[in-house]
Amino acid sequence: MKKTYKIEVDCAACAQKMEDAAKKVTGIADATVSFMTQKMKIDFEESADESGVMSAVLKACRKVEPDCEIFI
Repeated sequence: MKKTYKIEVDCAACAQKMEDAAKKVTGIADATVSFMTQKMKIDFEESADESGVMSAVLKACRKVEPDCEIFI
């Protein structure tokens, strides 16, 4: 299932780091972050618990960009 989340991030390089971090989370089939639109598109694996996976995505993104926000 694909979902789009509003994000807040300061720079394009930071957005790329967030995308890379999100893609490494178990339960994520694909992730795309757009700095220009301030959105993150997530494609969850079929059996993924979306709320648990998104918590893990937020944690992973904050490790690479501590002041990022993902509005769930």
